[in-house]
Amino acid sequence: MRHRIPLLPLVVAAAAVLAAVAGCVGPSALRGSPPAPSTVPATGDFSGQVEVGGGRKVYLSCKGSGSPLVLLESGLHDSSDTWTFTDTRPPVPKSPAVFPGVAAFTRVCVYDRPGTLRYADPPALTTRSTPVDGTRSLSAMADDLDELVTSARLPGPYVLVGHSFGGMIIRLYAQRHPEETAGLVFVDAFGTGIRALFGARWAAYRTLLDRPGTPFDAQPAFERVDIDGSIDSVTAAHPLPAVPMAVLSKTEPFAAPPGAPKDLLDTLERAWPRVQQELVELGSQTPQFLATGSDHYVQVHDPDLTISAVRLVVGRVHAQP
Repeated sequence: MRHRIPLLPLVVAAAAVLAAVAGCVGPSALRGSPPAPSTVPATGDFSGQVEVGGGRKVYLSCKGSGSPLVLLESGLHDSSDTWTFTDTRPPVPKSPAVFPGVAAFTRVCVYDRPGTLRYADPPALTTRSTPVDGTRSLSAMADDLDELVTSARLPGPYVLVGHSFGGMIIRLYAQRHPEETAGLVFVDAFGTGIRALFGARWAAYRTLLDRPGTPFDAQPAFERVDIDGSIDSVTAAHPLPAVPMAVLSKTEPFAAPPGAPKDLLDTLERAWPRVQQELVELGSQTPQFLATGSDHYVQVHDPDLTISAVRLVVGRVHAQP
């Protein structure tokens, strides 16, 4: 039976469930702070820390070869681990996970944002990227991505793949750096229209995103984001570049933490299909893939579908005149 990871956009799992899925990766892969590299190779496997300014380092991992390079952006509170394991049921194959699966046809990289959760046993905040205390702006998160690809000398333009709130990060990056954006894949992603769809319930939902019920909610280093400011930043920025896009969307309800108000969850479920449709409408002839039987973690429950969507966008990038 499939584990349902209880992270609605943005509602993070209880420790026991995180530990259960972490077994798919292995403890040795989930701990440690690698040394800072002198260079990031253009091909082959790489894992290490990259300087991003201000004395901070960010963990980066890359596999495969080829272009365009694909960057995988995790959702709120999630480290890069969610791209490295699967939790499937037949007929969906157990392997490969998205990270190695994309590496089979092009270069792909993932990274840990500070304050995000490792799917370890026991669960923990990442120690692989330098902690940052306090509420972060979307602008700062997009700047981190820019500093990372610049410091690591990752060749662009990139196909940016964002899960959940990660969709907001890649969207603002693409709006600010259209020349470095080759394509976009939104994996059950957050959108700017959600605030209006929640109406009077928005403040309660925003609180749930900040404090989703993990053992780490009160820690200063736990990732928190200015959600209202994020929506405003994307809305005020330049339009997205005209690049190939794809949207993947869940069909099953969000898995919610104990005690989450039912009316809040009902509002979320009503709003989410409209949020997904707004993402489809961002580009021309953007396909939408419904991940039948999957909850919010499409990349974990339907890795082959996610890989196929990335491959489609990469193929369309190659076909550009």
